[in-house]
Amino acid sequence: MSRVFTPKVVTANALLEGDAVWLTEDDRWSRDIAEAELLTDEAHAELRLLEAQSRRDEIAGAYLADAKSGAHGPEPTHFREAFRTRGPSNYNHGKQAG
Repeated sequence: MSRVFTPKVVTANALLEGDAVWLTEDDRWSRDIAEAELLTDEAHAELRLLEAQSRRDEIAGAYLADAKSGAHGPEPTHFREAFRTRGPSNYNHGKQAG
């Protein structure tokens, strides 16, 4: 029985700031998931993950996260990823201060 591949985004944490970041189609790290490259092909997703993991001087902990196409770009499909889009949760600062 084969499994069906679901769309993904490559995500990680910015090495210096610790913010959640997403890999864009033009190889930038964005703090906005809507700018992320939505990967619909499993082989391409694995390749993009390997490329991201090689950028150890920029990020830590890269992985593929489930996502779906939204009105303004990719959107998270899991609570954990939705939570990460809102920034740190330990106190009101950074993205949450605004």
